Amino acid sequence: QVQLQESGPGLVKPSQTFSLTCTVSGGSITTGPYYYNWVRQPPGKGLEWIGYMSYSGSPYYSPSLKSRASISRDTSKNQITLQLSEVTSEDMGVYYCTRGSGADPGPDWGQGTQVTVSS
Repeated sequence: QVQLQESGPGLVKPSQTFSLTCTVSGGSITTGPYYYNWVRQPPGKGLEWIGYMSYSGSPYYSPSLKSRASISRDTSKNQITLQLSEVTSEDMGVYYCTRGSGADPGPDWGQGTQVTVSS
C-alpha cells in the first residue's frame, strides 16, 4: 500500500519561491507505470493540476504554471519535490501529491499541505 506525505513551509511571502516535498513509502518512485502528480486546491475553488514527475524521471507541467513550476526527484530518498517561484495570493491553497497514470492523479493521494501566501 503506497503512502504519500507532503511537507512544506506553510507560510510564504509574496514573490518568493517555496518548495514542497512528497515522501513516498510502500513503493519506489522509479517503478512504472506510475506518475507522481502535484495538484492544488485554492480556497473555495476546484482542483488544479500542476504537473507530474514520471517514474522514468521526466517532468511535465501545466501550461499555465510551466514558467514558474519545477518538479524534481531524489531517488535515494524516494521523494518528489515541487518548487513554485514568484508566488502570489493566487498560489494559496492545499497542495496534494498523488500517484497516478500520466496527468490523471489516480486514487492514491497524500493528506495535503496548506500553503499560505502573506507578507
